[in-house]
Amino acid sequence: MLGQHGRGLTKALFTTPALAMAKIGITPNMLTVTGTIASVAVAVATLPQGHFILGPVLAALVLVADSFDGILARATGRTSVFGAFLDSTLDRLADGAVFASLAAWAGLHLPEGTQRTLTLGAALACVVLAAAVPYARARAESVGATASIGIAERTDRLVVALLATFVVGLGAPTWVLTAALVLVAAASLITVVQRVLTVRSQLLARGDGREGQPDQEHQR
Repeated sequence: MLGQHGRGLTKALFTTPALAMAKIGITPNMLTVTGTIASVAVAVATLPQGHFILGPVLAALVLVADSFDGILARATGRTSVFGAFLDSTLDRLADGAVFASLAAWAGLHLPEGTQRTLTLGAALACVVLAAAVPYARARAESVGATASIGIAERTDRLVVALLATFVVGLGAPTWVLTAALVLVAAASLITVVQRVLTVRSQLLARGDGREGQPDQEHQR
């Protein structure tokens, strides 16, 4: 939801800088790869160690910069199927790094008990669901359906997790982060269910939603 509302703002703010990058030879795919490397590096270098002010601030800056590749591609007419594929694929690595790093922090710094178990479980669920949410959309499109709905898109998930991390860094109880991760995991699961039901409804409407044998994709 946040991502949809923020696209117009980022376009207005970053089109001019993006065009300046194009003039010096920077391509959208270069920005995509660089942004992913930066995202993973920031997450792994700060969050497991409990640097909960520096980490979220740097991660937020990288996430904002992550908008440049798409803006640059559209502004210069260099959008491509491969570029979209690359961006989506590498986003999964960046998302996984953030949530896996928070899981590592929980395992390293929280005392043994219910909170550590819950935090670890929620963070690991976020890692899995961060991949499942976009996969549901991509798989829907591969069968001729659309599944762009959901209460927890990528921006929503990362903003909630990083904001809670920052608040804990300012002195809030660590349970704030635990609750945020549980919320992100639950909202992500709901989003997957929403997309599955939406695709099922669309396929039934055109007569393709019958039970049957799994195709080759299911066999992988």
